[in-house]
Formats: sequence, C-alpha cells, structure tokens
Amino acid sequence: MSSMNWKNESVLVTGGGGFLGRQIIEALLRLDCGSIRSVGRNPQPELGKIGVEVLCGDISDSSFILKACESRSLVFHVAALAGVWGKPGDFYRVNVTGTRNVLDACRKGNVSALVYTSSPSVVLHGGDTENADESIPYPEKYLAPYPETKAVAERLALNANSADFATVALRPHLIWGPGDPHLLPRVIERARKRTLVQVGDGKNLVDMTYVGNAAFAHIAAAETLRNSQKANGRAYFISDGNPVVLWDWINNLLKRLDIPPVNRKISYRSAYMAGALMELLGKLPFSGEPAMTRFIAGQLANSHYFNITAARNDLGYNPVTTPEAALEKTIEWLRGK
Repeated sequence: MSSMNWKNESVLVTGGGGFLGRQIIEALLRLDCGSIRSVGRNPQPELGKIGVEVLCGDISDSSFILKACESRSLVFHVAALAGVWGKPGDFYRVNVTGTRNVLDACRKGNVSALVYTSSPSVVLHGGDTENADESIPYPEKYLAPYPETKAVAERLALNANSADFATVALRPHLIWGPGDPHLLPRVIERARKRTLVQVGDGKNLVDMTYVGNAAFAHIAAAETLRNSQKANGRAYFISDGNPVVLWDWINNLLKRLDIPPVNRKISYRSAYMAGALMELLGKLPFSGEPAMTRFIAGQLANSHYFNITAARNDLGYNPVTTPEAALEKTIEWLRGK
C-alpha cells in the first residue's frame, strides 16, 4: 500500500521512453498517479496510448524543458547520455547542461521534489570497490566522460536541495531485465560471435539491479521526500542486494540461452593496456567505438558492489523481485526476441 496520495501528483519523467523511465511510468500508472508527462528525444506513441502526455524535445534546450516542467509537482530526472565511448562534449551537454536546465525549470515552475537517477560509477576509483556505502568520496580522476559528467550532475542535483525543493539521487548498479536495450544484448551478441573475453580471474563480485527493483526504488524515494526529510539532499546506492560472481552469472545466462560459455581469458593489466591503446586509436577519424577501453576493463575485471543499508533504512527500499524470478523473466524475454 502506497504511503502517499499519488492522485494529487502531477509528474514529469525525463527519459520516459527509455528502459528505466518506461518502468517508472508503468509503476506510476499502477499507483493511479494524477497526471504523467514524459519527455524524450523521439516520439513515444506507445506511451500516448496508455494515457501519458508526451513531449518531444531535448533536455539541453532550456526553453523546452521550462515548458515540460510547467504545472508539475514532482520530477523524475532519468534522461541521460549513457555509454563507454563518445565525445566528452556530448556527454556534458546532455548530462550536465540537461540536468542544470531541469533543476532551473523545476525552481521556476515551483516543482517541490525531484528524484535524480545517478550511477555508482560516479564513485568508482579503479580497483575493487567492495561493500562500499555512501561515505565513499568522488574520485579525483575519471576514465570516461559518462561517470565524470554524471558525478557533476549528481552534485548539482543534491546541491539544489532546499526548504521548498527536495532532491534525492539514486545510484542503481547495472540495470537489467526484459526490455534491456544495452547491457545484455551487447554481451549476448559478443558471446554469439565468440568475441567475448573474460577479463581478470573471473572471481569478481558485481551488483546488479533488476529494472523493476530500480523503478520501485524511485517510487520509494519520491514517497520519502513527500513524507519526511531524511533523504533530502542525499545519494543512495540501489541494487538487488545480492552481488553475483560476474563471469559465473554471464556463463549461466549463456547456458540458459544455448550459447557456448566464455572460455577465452585476458589479464586485467593486458586489457587495461589494450584499452588505453584502443582509446588513442579511437580518436582517429572514422574509427568507431573501441572494443576495449580502460573503463570497460575495470568494469569486467574488478569487484564493484555496494551496501544498500541506507536505502533500506531511509527509503524503505527492499528489492521487490528476487534474482531468481528476475532471471526467469529476462530469459523468457531474451528467448522471444
């Protein structure tokens, strides 16, 4: 049973047509939310069909986002440019300028609460990150523009918290599940082509976040902002609460899909050096995205899992879908693709 009256809320979801944004919208519909507006770069006719007002535009356009925030009481700012490769300026425009525009529009439009979708990569220092809580500081240097710009945006969102505008940031780790457009399809495609290589000793533990659990965390965070001040201006790690041995998990998934396991291996050091070289070559014209980068090498070889006690205590977050149920739903979806 929800702890707030969602019928009174007029909500904006930036990136509502995306993987996580769509799940948040579906959760809001189940809660009988008063009014839902979605912002995306592309038309979203499937959202229009289920009663969502859709605005098409770019969050880096301040006049567009000002209109989008009009007559809204609550904003979920989910839209971002994700990825491990690309022009730093593109990441900055969407993730930093876009977030600044959303925050300015919220203040001007008298929006009273905002839930910002961040990423645990904003605090990864390189090497293993094991059972880290929210006291872990931001690193001085980043290996890719995505975590760097998300860190700047997260700080903007948290610093915007005030007496009449409550903000919170969530850091869901590796979102997966049915409808995943990025993570699993890429892994599976490489495995099918036999180009997927295990980086490191294969023992690294990694957090995952089922997309339904990530959406629930966003709803729980919004309700906390409405009901108390304990989450105001704070960031929270979100996950399934059950770190997996990454390469065992990948091989189990491949086995369920009748794809041969990954048996080629490379050391972290070799992958890191290859990534550094490929990044240099990737800056040449027409070179495309490198197969390996220093950031990817670290993601694949190191442990990165987080303590979600604060989210459990402050937000009342508990994963609503078990890892086993999540895997069954995802395999069913992948087989049907």
